[in-house]
This record gives sequence, C-alpha cells and structure tokens, in this order.
Amino acid sequence: MNQTEPSIIAHGCWKPDRLSPATGHQAVCKAVYHLERPVYVLEMDGRIGVAQDGIATLGTIERPAADSRRLLGWAPPLALESLGDPGFKSDHGLRFAYVCGAMANGITSAAMVEAAGQNGMIGFFGAGGLSIEQIESAIDRLQSSLGRLPYGFNLIHSPNDMALEQKTVDLYLARGVRLVSASAYLDLTTPLVQYRIHGIHRNDQGEIICPNRIIAKVSREEVARKFFSPPAEKHLQRLMEQGSITADQAELARRIPMAQDLTAEADSGGHTDNRPALCLFPTMKALRDEMSRAHDYAMDLRVGLAGGIATPESAAAAFAMGAAYILTGSVNQSCVEADTSPMVKKMLAESRQADIIMAPAADMFEMGVKVQVLKRGTMFSMRGSKLYDIYRTYDRFDDVPESQRKLVEDTFLKCSFDHEWENTRAFFSQRDPDQVDRAEKDPKHKMALVFRSYLGRASLWAKSGEPDRVIDYQIWCGPAMGAFNEWARGSILERPENRKTVSVAMNLLYGAAVIARLGMLKNQGVDLSAVKDTLTPLTEAQIRSLTSSQADITGFSCGACPPAGPPEPKC
Repeated sequence: MNQTEPSIIAHGCWKPDRLSPATGHQAVCKAVYHLERPVYVLEMDGRIGVAQDGIATLGTIERPAADSRRLLGWAPPLALESLGDPGFKSDHGLRFAYVCGAMANGITSAAMVEAAGQNGMIGFFGAGGLSIEQIESAIDRLQSSLGRLPYGFNLIHSPNDMALEQKTVDLYLARGVRLVSASAYLDLTTPLVQYRIHGIHRNDQGEIICPNRIIAKVSREEVARKFFSPPAEKHLQRLMEQGSITADQAELARRIPMAQDLTAEADSGGHTDNRPALCLFPTMKALRDEMSRAHDYAMDLRVGLAGGIATPESAAAAFAMGAAYILTGSVNQSCVEADTSPMVKKMLAESRQADIIMAPAADMFEMGVKVQVLKRGTMFSMRGSKLYDIYRTYDRFDDVPESQRKLVEDTFLKCSFDHEWENTRAFFSQRDPDQVDRAEKDPKHKMALVFRSYLGRASLWAKSGEPDRVIDYQIWCGPAMGAFNEWARGSILERPENRKTVSVAMNLLYGAAVIARLGMLKNQGVDLSAVKDTLTPLTEAQIRSLTSSQADITGFSCGACPPAGPPEPKC
C-alpha cells in the first residue's frame, strides 16, 4: 500500500484528537470494517495512515500545521439502517431496507416472516399455491405473534383460477391484512384493484388515505406501468356495479397509484423473465420518474431490486444503483426457517450457478409460461417440457403414441391417465368445479389439468421430502443460490443447518456497507488495492460488534493479514 509522492492527492488536512493514527494493512481493515466510526486516510511520510477520530478540514491546504496530516480521503460512519430509501423504511416500520420475498407453498413460512419482522426487516408469507384454510391459519399466527410489527402476504396472479384469487382477496380484507406482495401478474385484475382501494377515504386534513398497500414484483415495463398508474377505469366501474366501492371512492382511487413500491425482478427463481438486473433496474427507475411527473402523485414512487441478490457485492450494487430496498428469495429457501424438506435444502446448498434451468409452470401451463428451477439432482425440467410438448402436439391423450403414453403413465404419473384424472377431478371439484365441467367437454383441457397436477405436486413432493420422488422434485431456484454457495463456502454459512434468515440478511447488509465505504475511499483516489474487499460471512454477534460505536475490535483480522490475539471475525 505504499504510494509515491506524485500520486498522493490531498483533500484537506487532519488534526489528531485522542488517538494517534496507525499504519499498515490491518489498521486500514479495522477502520473500514468498523462502520460506526468515520475513516480518515492520511499521508504518513509516503505511506497510508488511518484514524477514526480527530478533526478533518476539507479543502485546499497549501501547508498543513505542524501537528496536522494531509487528508487523502475520508468516509463517514455508515449504519446498516441508512442503506436504502428512508421513506420506504419509515412507511413500513422497518430498520433495514430488506425484504424476504414470498416463496410459494408456504416455503416463506410464518417462522421466516416472524424472524424478519422481529429484527427490523419484513417478510411476505408464501401464500401462493395454498388453500384458503392454510392461508387463514398463517394469518392467525402472524397477527398473534407480530401484532404491529411489519409483515405481509403474497397475492399471486391466478389466470386459470380467478375464483381462488377473489377468495384470497376476500380473506385478506376480512382479516385486515394491510400489505401484500403482488407477483406473477401479467395484467391487473379486479380483485387486486378491490384489495388496493378497499376503505379509501379522506382524513380530516383532506389527505387521501388508502389503508391497503401493494408491493408489486414485476420484470416487464408494460406491467410496471400499470402498477404505477391509477386503477384502470374498467375495474372501477365493475367494482361500483358490484357495490364494492362508491362513486366517491372511485374518484379518490383515480388519484393514487396501484402500487407505491415496485420490485424490479431480475433473473430469479420461479416465475421470471431472466432479465439482467443492470438493464432492468435503470429502466424501472426511469419509468418511476416518468409516472411521477405524469400523475403528480402526493406520494413518492419507489423501486427496489430482486433477482441475484446473494452476496455483499450484489447487495452493494443494488443500493449503489439507487434501490429503495433489496429483496431476497432463492437464498432464503435453504435457510433453517424455510418450510421445505432437509433434502431440498441440502440440494440447494450444493448447487452452482449453472445448475438451473427453465421448466413449464403449473399455474400457467397452457400459456407456455415457464419457471426457473434447480436442474441438478432432478429430472423435473425435462419431464415437464415433455408434457408440454405432448400437450401442444395432441388434442387428447388417446391420440398420443403408445410409447409416449406408457412413458407418461409408468414414469411420470406412476398410474394410468384415467386414474390420475379421477384424482385431479376430485381436487378441482372442490377447488374450481368449472374446470371439471370444461374438461369433460374438452379432452385437451382434461389433458392439461392432469399434466398440471403432476407439475403442481412436484413442488409439494420437494417440500415434504417424498423419498421416492426425488427425481421429480420441482425446486424453484435462481442463479443467486449458486452465487451464495460460492461466497459461503468454508464459512459458518456453508451448511444449511447454520443458515438463518436474519444471519444471511445481516451479512448481506453489512458486506454491502463495507463495500460502499471502500468505494467512497477509492473514488477519492486512495489506493486500497491491498485491502481484501470480499468479506467472508460472520456471525450475528460479530456483525453487532463491528457496527457498535462501543465495540472492542482488538485482534480483528481480514483474510490477508495474520490474526492478533484470540480468533476474530475474518473479512
């Protein structure tokens, strides 16, 4: 870290207070990684020195006083709470701009939502794919355990089961669920609009109050535009005709966006368009500004980022681009609180970035929509694609060549097509009888329902850890999982039994803050090439120590310098 005199650019001077500056790699590490104190980088007779107290004077200083040093760069304290948009954190009652995304089938469990809410973050219960009774049970638990602490529920677009979407909205309204994550929407629906504007009114000051909030998760600009717009007139008219809202409420609804907060969903697990974050996020930010100007809302629109958030670098990049918050999904699925099987967590913890593939989605099978899943250790993607090819090619299962029928029945379904139809028929008779009526008249639709049954149950086999169906497991997963595993290798977070939701979150936030501080200094021309800026995961206690103004970090070391004294966290 030696610098020659011509390369040194001073930005002011520094005068000591209580402590003398230190030199050496380890001293710089201690200063940068201890976030609650400022960092002053000084010229020390041709070497870099560092201090965390004293008085800095910025500006051109021709000749520093005898007791002063030239200031090469400085970085202010950076609390983890300061990352992200202050308005987002304030509106949702959060300490940290961190969201645990809603993984369907309750994989984002009540326990995970509780852990997030109790630690200053927010989690969304994965209601997608669950019955109304299961969702209501989760509402009972979270309303009891969290009270006024932040939490939310997922509301997933169900184009093939609009009755279920309406029932879910009715449940949320009846039980006072005030925040939902709207995901997989191709277009806005009347139930979604009903949820958003239910109870809209003006307060005594004349301000529009909309009790229910939506955080939309989208990857397409045209869908994001609809969420950042007021509800479409056709939905308002329909709700007025139903008696769900009054004309006055419809007028108020025309002045608010469907969603104030929108998550730009880049390449991710489950439903995804595989969009690169570096392209998607700036587009969504530009759209936010355009829609703010066009509608002149009384509230600020905000954009967060999801998809690929798995390491301190990716979290830091998201905040550096201006993300109001970050949202994690795939990495949470291998955590202790995730409601999925130990086998799935083990498979996820062993995956690499290339071990993912697209496969047909159960809920939008006929439309050809795909989800991103784990490829390693399972044949689900190939089998799902085979079923979709058969569906596209033939109008009825009886028309399928015998060899392919035998493959489907013996290997995929493990029973006859007719037997599987009876099981599927019984399910839809309870869930959506109209589907059964349609299938009895349309053999192609019957084939679609049977194939959807296999696809849907494949995710349930994975969740329950069905031992004789491992090869059929549908495990939603994005490249973030592999990136996380690479980062966690050799650390306390390598094994899934050590991966707790809050531990993962705090490591991502802490690492992002350290990288941001390093970036501040590097952008001022400070040569920190010898400082290791890839942080190994730490324990929550170690992170608390490094973010406390009263911390004793004696003996702290990073991976490039030898430890002093008892073992300490490694950066």
